[in-house]
Amino acid sequence: MTRRRILITGASAGLGAEMARQFAARGRDLALCARRTDNLHALRDELAGAHPDIRISVRALDVDDHAAVERVFGEFRTEFDGLDRVIVNAGLGKGAPVGSGRARANIATATTNFVSALAQAEAALEIFRGQNAGHLVLISSMSAVRGLPGKKAAYSASKAGLSTLGEGLAIELRRSPIAVTTVQPGFIATEMSARADDARLVVPLERGVAAMVAAIEAEPVRACVPQWPWRALNLVLPRLPRSVMARLG
Repeated sequence: MTRRRILITGASAGLGAEMARQFAARGRDLALCARRTDNLHALRDELAGAHPDIRISVRALDVDDHAAVERVFGEFRTEFDGLDRVIVNAGLGKGAPVGSGRARANIATATTNFVSALAQAEAALEIFRGQNAGHLVLISSMSAVRGLPGKKAAYSASKAGLSTLGEGLAIELRRSPIAVTTVQPGFIATEMSARADDARLVVPLERGVAAMVAAIEAEPVRACVPQWPWRALNLVLPRLPRSVMARLG
């Protein structure tokens, strides 16, 4: 099935912007939203110039404004006469050791990455249930596989919650015309990974997102991407001793 009308949140930079480029190259119509509207408009102009036959619409959206999420998704649904796929991509990578006096950063990370993702899933699935079709995609992280220490603790917990949400929805909707996919990317070169991740495991943005897009198109329940080494690490990480995990903080 070709999902032509695709909504992507957090589309102004990083994974979201590159997914927009790669879906545009596949001839898909795009509903793009993010907080940074200047970046969004520049991306729209870039894609419209390269792919004049597709429809592109952009709107400002702070996903932490949950009423705005419902409103903007509804506006896109009306404009495109329905939505085929919603990619819940907007996320936050702030973090500090819990109890170190930077609670605000950890609470913001947990709110954006889980609570606001839930708000996006609510809005998307209300649309999909109404039209009896659709594909919900949750962009989680390989950090969801195992609790990480130190400044990554809140981030990994928020992504674990998101992955668990995706699993529950996939079970619930398994016999319906609505598909649910959770994508767990490893380290892909973005502004966030440049600060936080082991450079030896970081793959270039275009290649990493190509693996994400291929997984999304296949519509599995869960995908670890790129496959190497992350599919193997998905099996290994839960079995590592805590003394080894402590070095990943």
